[in-house]
Amino acid sequence: MNETPAVENQEQPERRPEPAEGRPGERIEDRPGERPDERLDRLQRRLARFAAARGWEPYHTPKNLAVALSVEASELVEIFQWLTPEQSAKVMEKPDTAHRVADEVADVLAYLLQFCEVLGVDVLDALAAKIERNELRFPVPGTSTPNRHSSE
Repeated sequence: MNETPAVENQEQPERRPEPAEGRPGERIEDRPGERPDERLDRLQRRLARFAAARGWEPYHTPKNLAVALSVEASELVEIFQWLTPEQSAKVMEKPDTAHRVADEVADVLAYLLQFCEVLGVDVLDALAAKIERNELRFPVPGTSTPNRHSSE
């Protein structure tokens, strides 16, 4: 992930050691019985601790995080830019390309979670609400409400 660069001649906040949870190499998915939303919350907290330990909070403004999110999404798009639909469907079959895709997906999600953290958006609640609105706007064919495009 392209994180915030150091700024020359600017006083840096005191560095705090990273807590035991979230140490490099920790397999955070190895928690029996943990719900996916709990895991997502833990990952979001880990990202916040990662940024705080490096003094990056002043740079993690909504604008900067939105821009970073856009850049990372563009890097994901770049992998697929000149592929045919058939080739794009097979990107995960090649280990090198699969690794690149997974890295960019992780970068996009990391910046999205950080963006949501800064603005106080519950990403799962926002998604659930959006799905509900889309179900109302785009009913199953054959029902009484007319279909509309997402740009309406």
